[in-house]
Amino acid sequence: MKHTILCVDDEIDNVEALERIFRKKYTVLKATSAAEGLALIKKNNISLIISDQRMPRKTGVEFLKESIEYHPDAIRILLTGYTDIESVIDAINSGEVYRYITKPWDSADLALTIDKAIEKYELASELKEKNAALTKAYEELKTLDDAKNNFMILINHELKTPLTVILSFLELLFETELNAEQKKYTDRISTSAQKLKKIIDDVLSFVSAETGLTKISKKKISTEDFLEELTARFAENTKAKNQKIILPKKNYQIKADAHVLTTACERLLDNAIKFGDENSKIEIEFTTPDKEHLEFAIINSGKPMSEKIIEKILRPFTLDEDVMKHSKGLGLGLSLTHALLKRHSSPLHIECPNGHVRASFQVDLA
Repeated sequence: MKHTILCVDDEIDNVEALERIFRKKYTVLKATSAAEGLALIKKNNISLIISDQRMPRKTGVEFLKESIEYHPDAIRILLTGYTDIESVIDAINSGEVYRYITKPWDSADLALTIDKAIEKYELASELKEKNAALTKAYEELKTLDDAKNNFMILINHELKTPLTVILSFLELLFETELNAEQKKYTDRISTSAQKLKKIIDDVLSFVSAETGLTKISKKKISTEDFLEELTARFAENTKAKNQKIILPKKNYQIKADAHVLTTACERLLDNAIKFGDENSKIEIEFTTPDKEHLEFAIINSGKPMSEKIIEKILRPFTLDEDVMKHSKGLGLGLSLTHALLKRHSSPLHIECPNGHVRASFQVDLA
């Protein structure tokens, strides 16, 4: 872009001399009075204004100060004599002057000064554009934040309320005498309602974790007690596939959010059992990467997975052919675990070394 500069001096020879210096690089406008200069300012997009201080009717300081109203971002330069130091001070204080240049000027020095002033103008314009973009992005984020809150309200009220009514009336139906066909229908309604409830709860948990609404409250937990309760809940599942869970021998005291830790380990252990081979071992392993952290790892036998596949299964709402048969939910299992663990300051890592799947995360040592 070719910038426009305005040269104002009551001496026509001076403005013509300034025009000869700058006309190759810039569009030069000329004025021989403050009034003429203001008229040009109102009609043109001006990047820089050069004004002489000693002009009839209106001084350069007064003119530059008045020009701020029309082009607040323009760079202002005052031409003055050595004896006008008070005017220079006034110009800097009230006219927002970038620099002052004494007469007679050195053409090379003046050209360099103008080039640097234009560079400053460009940087300021770029900064202004970026600030505007940031403001717009911030407003968009606020809009998204409002949408997020509205979504949470919608899910909580518009979906969970009718679902609660369905489940409540189902309980009343189960208390009545039902024939075999009625019992079959109510059982199917109950199963589907419970699936829907789980989907709604998972979506709410995921959105809450991803948007920072999930509150983390860490407390002291014994790993031995925690794992004893965890594995007891999966006794029937492992027995059905003749699998054995190998627990760590050492007990640790950790600081963790009980809900996040339980949710993450339940989902990871459920996956390890479900996708692990029959008659296989599932190992829960502890390592201490440093003095402040304990790494949880759940390891099971399984098919190797590429990094691309691992990335895919950590993404929410990843669909495959099973989902289209309405048998696997929304693909939120590991993505929800990942989102919760990120809120807990430790993302989920999945590796596939030597025919094994290793899912791990870190917690704080107490």
